[in-house]
Amino acid sequence: MFISPMLLHKSDQPFDDTEYISELKLDGIRLIYSVDDTGKVRLYSRHNNEITAKFPELQNLSIPPGTVLDGELIVSGNDGKPDFEAMMSRFMSSRDKTPVTFVTFDVIQHEGERVTKLPLLERKELLADIVPTDTALIAKTQFIEGHGEAYFEAIKAQALEGIVLKRKDSRYEVGKRSHSWLKVINYQYANVHVVGYRKQPKDFGWLLQFDDGRYAGVMELGVPAKERAKVYNSQIISENKDFAYIEPLKCRVKYRNLTKAGLLRLPSFLEWV
Repeated sequence: MFISPMLLHKSDQPFDDTEYISELKLDGIRLIYSVDDTGKVRLYSRHNNEITAKFPELQNLSIPPGTVLDGELIVSGNDGKPDFEAMMSRFMSSRDKTPVTFVTFDVIQHEGERVTKLPLLERKELLADIVPTDTALIAKTQFIEGHGEAYFEAIKAQALEGIVLKRKDSRYEVGKRSHSWLKVINYQYANVHVVGYRKQPKDFGWLLQFDDGRYAGVMELGVPAKERAKVYNSQIISENKDFAYIEPLKCRVKYRNLTKAGLLRLPSFLEWV
């Protein structure tokens, strides 16, 4: 049974508040893990796509019937950190057998009954009973109470994706984006050059280049309409069917991390330099 997951709002900065817990934000694929009353397991993405067949190793985890768990499906890299590119490779390829781990952080249904109205910490207690021991296939997200600022500094030092701050008394708001759950992303920053753009207006994208001339990727996010005119009004120096190329314009962007190919992951416009 699919239940639409609760989503997070963004917070620009971490904070200390004893009414919140702090968790690691895992860099993987959101997963709803459902076990019906007969014990049959079904796995769903956050958009209600059933993906059970992609992960046969997760179908015998001894989770009790009548349970629905929320969590993140990850692949751990050689350094022990979540490897998003490896996770996507496993997700997209039937031949890829890279080991995955389902890291669960919440319970939506327990013994056939919805527990969404229970406070978060009570749901965490249920989760500890459902998954008493962490294994290579299933584990629970660890959390601390408060100390959001120190926890964020710790994950920055490890170059991890970010943290999630959740109200201890928060209910599970099915299918809603709630201010009770806040994500704080560990963004990276860089100055790069815009050197071209996609010509199709409905397929927005700016071509980016590093100072040394290396290709940096395509920026598709976070560009205000008023900033776009600077690029589209620039002199075109060459073009092809898909792209127009311009004299470089320097800007500052934020991004998640560098991909294995050395590109900016999810670059977003900040300002002109």
